[in-house]
Amino acid sequence: MGEFDLIQRFFTRERPPGADVALGIGDDCALLNTTPGAQLLISSDMLVEGRHFLSTVAPERLGHKALAVNLSDLAACGARPKAFTLALSLPRVDEHFLAGFAAGLFALADAHGIELIGGDTTMGPLNICITVFGEAPAGTALLRGGARAGDELYVSGTTLGDARLALEVFRGHIGLPGEQFEAVRRAMELPQPRVALGQALRGLASSAIDISDGLVGDLAHILRRSGVGASLEVDALPASAVLAAQPPALRREMGLAGGDDYELLFSAPAAAREAVLEAGRRSATAVTRIGRIEAEPGLRLLDAEGRVLPLQPRGFDHFKP
Repeated sequence: MGEFDLIQRFFTRERPPGADVALGIGDDCALLNTTPGAQLLISSDMLVEGRHFLSTVAPERLGHKALAVNLSDLAACGARPKAFTLALSLPRVDEHFLAGFAAGLFALADAHGIELIGGDTTMGPLNICITVFGEAPAGTALLRGGARAGDELYVSGTTLGDARLALEVFRGHIGLPGEQFEAVRRAMELPQPRVALGQALRGLASSAIDISDGLVGDLAHILRRSGVGASLEVDALPASAVLAAQPPALRREMGLAGGDDYELLFSAPAAAREAVLEAGRRSATAVTRIGRIEAEPGLRLLDAEGRVLPLQPRGFDHFKP
């Protein structure tokens, strides 16, 4: 099977494109219809086998995650997804893998009403790179640099740290019963991009980022870009029943530096607290207040009694073990 046969069979759909797509797969460029008074947002993420996912992951779940981690970037900016491209390197043409991968990919694409509009395929190590295109009204995109002293910190979701817990089970460092392992494995392999919440936070959140490399690592990006510090209430971090049952030190490590969560971490003025909680309800997404932005630089980790914890968790770095 050649490159163009592969694209035609697995990634070309016999149906008219959505209203946002003037021309999709098949030419040198795709054409997107843009809206006057809006801004186009673009982001790319690459997934490499052995670095970002295990060879044991089901193809359907890998297709879902490859798109989900990109949609999460749009969610962090409060954007509405419009379309995406796919660049795919394959060691060989495996029809079973491709059918499952495409099914998971398109199921999530359909859930968000977007189309695959082009990309590239080649032979090589398994490597997936997706570029997503989104839209937000001009001047409303959520950014990392708007946090101000006095703002409150929030995180979305209820399974922070579960993906890292699953990875530690795969590594043989932790043992979990089958049902508990499957629960945390779902968090690792089937993250849910918080697109609806991101859009609901436009005009409310002062800064935002999605948690891909661990909460403390990604919070550091907000603090650096905003020129502020923060206090983080470690024991207020939301945790699943599986993670909550682990020893406190392990729970804290997973929640603070786990990575692969793809939840939204954001700040908002204290006066907007009720509006933030309402945004969570409207988007059917739990949001938890976990700290406060402060003028003093640096990050202070506090326990439930407000005492500073001597912890130094670090986020994921793509060029470090």
